[in-house]
Amino acid sequence: MFSSIRSYQGIHPKLADNVYIDSAAVIVGDITLDHDASIWPMVAARGDVNIIKIGKRSNVQDGSVLHVTRKSPTNPEGNPLLIGDDVTIGHKAMLHGCTVGNRVLVGMGAIILDGAIIEDDVILGAGSLVPPGKVLQSGFLYVGSPCKQVRPLTEKELAFLPQSADNYVRLKNEYLVDLQQSS
Repeated sequence: MFSSIRSYQGIHPKLADNVYIDSAAVIVGDITLDHDASIWPMVAARGDVNIIKIGKRSNVQDGSVLHVTRKSPTNPEGNPLLIGDDVTIGHKAMLHGCTVGNRVLVGMGAIILDGAIIEDDVILGAGSLVPPGKVLQSGFLYVGSPCKQVRPLTEKELAFLPQSADNYVRLKNEYLVDLQQSS
């Protein structure tokens, strides 16, 4: 029988309280979702050859792909996927073995590759590509392929980052209520 939340080699995803995973998403293996995180339709997240951690109040929107890099002799730790708190990952983004800090907005269709690090309080524009190993410094807007630092974030943009995550916490709560009422 198919289930959208599956173990891999005996390792099951770990879900904190008030997590929402849409039934059309696939979550496999060593994945941890912290309180109030949400995973939306058609997300594929595979914690099979390394770990994925998704922080509090973070959301992964429709069609996104989350994966990792396996450990090897040339890369003994591999590249886990670590996502901080209050992160919004836009539709159809691809994150592979990277680290995303707190209060980050990853635009729709963005790609973040192995070993890249996005520090706290960053906006990555839609369709941007973050090359392997690149570090995006805190407090800036980045756009392009490959991405480039464009300008410092405004006070309004900085205030929007946790608000964006909170919007998805509220939406996820509405979905959870609907699920409880229909069962």
